[in-house]
Amino acid sequence: MFEDRLNAYISEVDKHLEKLLPAAFKVPAELHKAMRYSCLAPGKRLRPILCMSSAEAVGAHRKTVMDAACALEMTHCFSLIHDDLPALDNDALRRGRPTCHVEFGESIAILAGDALFALAFESLAGNPGEPARIVQALRLLGEASGSDGLVGGEVMDILNEGQDVDIVTLAYIHTRKTGALIAASCEIGALLGGGDEAQVETLREYGRKVGLAFQIADDILNETSTPEMLGKAAGSDRERQKATYPTIHGIEGSREAAKAAADAAVEVVSGKFPNSEWLQDLAQFAIDRVS
Repeated sequence: MFEDRLNAYISEVDKHLEKLLPAAFKVPAELHKAMRYSCLAPGKRLRPILCMSSAEAVGAHRKTVMDAACALEMTHCFSLIHDDLPALDNDALRRGRPTCHVEFGESIAILAGDALFALAFESLAGNPGEPARIVQALRLLGEASGSDGLVGGEVMDILNEGQDVDIVTLAYIHTRKTGALIAASCEIGALLGGGDEAQVETLREYGRKVGLAFQIADDILNETSTPEMLGKAAGSDRERQKATYPTIHGIEGSREAAKAAADAAVEVVSGKFPNSEWLQDLAQFAIDRVS
C-alpha cells in the first residue's frame, strides 16, 4: 500500500517535470539535454513528495502545489550536479548513471545546474496561489538554498574535510546541507496549501527532523553499502575524511540517532493532520534503508 502510493506520487512528479523542463531539441540543445538527463534520472523524489503531502495535510489537493514540488526537485538536482563536479566531490556516478559532467563535460554541467536553479524559481513563481504566499515561498526557497542553507552547508562540509569535527559543527553541516531544503519542502507545501501559521510551523519542524534522519541514513549507507546498491559512490566520505555521523558516533550509534530523529518527526505530526499516518510513514521511509 505504501509503495503503491509512493510510486503514484513519483509518477506525477516525473510527468510534471517532463512538462516544465525545456525540450531536448530546443536551442541550446546540449544544455537542455543535460538538464533533462539529470533531473529526470530515477530518484526518490522525497522533497516534492513531502511538499505535496504537506499541502494535503492542511486540506489542499497535492496537484495544487505541483509546480512548487518540481521546483524543489530542480533545486535538489542543481545541487547534485554541482556537488559531483571535480572541483567538489569529483563523483562519476549518480542515480545509477554517469554524473552530468562525465556525460556532458564540466562546462555544460555547471551551466545545466545554473539553469535548473533558475527554472526552479520560475516554476515556483508560476504555482497557483495567493501572491503574498507565493512571494513568501520564493523567499523560503532562496533561504534554504543559499549561504545559510544548502550552499552554506556544502561549504562547511568541504572546509571541514580532514578536520577533527565536533558534534556542533556536524549538526551545522547536516541541518543546512540536507535539512534546510527538506524542511523548506514541507513548509512551502503547507504554506501554498493554505495552512495557518501553526500548521506551517509544525510541518516545518517535522521536515527538519526528517531531513536529519535522512542525512544520517545517507552517512551510514556511504559506509556500509556498495555503488551498485546506492547508484552512487560508496566509501567516498571516509576517503575524503568528511564529517559524518559514523565518524563521531559509529555505525550503531548512527542507526540509533537516525531512528531517534525519525521517531521525533513522527511525534511532531502524530494525530495533528488528516494524513498523519502517511507523514509518519514517510519519516520511517527516510531511514528504512538502514533500519
